[in-house]
This record gives sequence, structure tokens and C-alpha cells, in this order.
Amino acid sequence: MSPDTRFWNRLAERYAAKPIANPKAYERKLALTRAELSPEQTLLDVGCGTGSLALELAGSVAHVHALDVSEEMLRIAEHKQQAQGVTNVTWHVRPLDRNLPFDEGSFGCVCAFNILHLVDDRQGVLQALYRLLAPGGRFVSSTPCLGDSRLPLGAMIAVMRWFGKAPHVWRFNREELLREFADAGFVDARTADVGAKATTAFVIARKPS
Repeated sequence: MSPDTRFWNRLAERYAAKPIANPKAYERKLALTRAELSPEQTLLDVGCGTGSLALELAGSVAHVHALDVSEEMLRIAEHKQQAQGVTNVTWHVRPLDRNLPFDEGSFGCVCAFNILHLVDDRQGVLQALYRLLAPGGRFVSSTPCLGDSRLPLGAMIAVMRWFGKAPHVWRFNREELLREFADAGFVDARTADVGAKATTAFVIARKPS
């Protein structure tokens, strides 16, 4: 088990109990994401955590596959699913890498919320997610772009990681992220102001038809 997996397993209960920091921004993200969905689609949610997004969107699609590296996060997600009576979500315990166990073109939409800054092989993962999308499919992401921050976050995160209080975090800016989307093949990438922090990039992109 990797250090980051152990970190997320330890954090799971506190993460689940923590209220959403910016409810209005989250609701705006949900509304914009739902606008890209249709009832016959299958959705992939990567880095799903305790399953809140997957469960919120399950009513808008035929099925949701949601994956996370943390067994404890998904244990909580399964309990939430049972409590809510949602039947069309399948959970997968596995890391987000370029070898995801799904067929090419399987998904009408892929969601990646608060995960891309934690991915080591980000370009390889973006290429993998592109392959998994059906032609015309949408990629919806919300990503902290810490390279846009004026604060010395790199040093702060390094100290926290030394004491086991943070996972490994990659710093990049919004322009770098959009360029990586384009390099992976995505087109028509558009950002939306959802009322989140200035360092948060909410982006909807498309796989060409």
C-alpha cells in the first residue's frame, strides 16, 4: 500500500464528516455537469472519494462507475449508497492510472473532481480517459491549479507531507492544464466561473465525434 493510499484511508472518516467548503460553487458544478449528461449514458467518476458526486449524478445517467484508491473512502461511499437507495453505481478500488479496466469508448462522460493535481502520470491518465470516452463524450473536471497561487504552497505542502499530513501534490497553472487537455486530444475546452477559489479550474472538454 502506498503512503498516499494510507493517508487517504486514515483521512476517510474526517473527510466524510467535513461539510462542503463552498456549497454554492458545488451546486453550480453539479448543474453544469448534469447539463452534459443524458439518461442512456454510462458515467465514469475518477477519484470519487466517499462517493458524493457519483451519487448526486446517478439519477441523470444509466449507470455510474466510480473509482478511488482508498478502501475506506469506498466503504463509506457504499454505506451512503445503501442509505440513499441508489442502485446504479458500481465502486472500484484502484489507483487512477493509464491502465483502467474498461473498454475503449465505454463512457458518455468522465468526471475528475479534485484529483488531477494528485496524479503522477497526468498526461498518461488524460490519454487513457480520452480513449475511454465515446466519440462526442464529455470530460468534466475541477482541479486546484496551485501554480496560480501566490502563496509558497510548495514548501508548505512539503512540510505537511514530511509529517504525513498531506499527499503528494503537483503544482501547475491553468494554462498548463488546458494545454495538457489539448495534447491528450480533447477539443472545445471551456472554463466556467462557478464561484470557487481563483485557483480552481472547472473545465468541460469534448472528445471529437
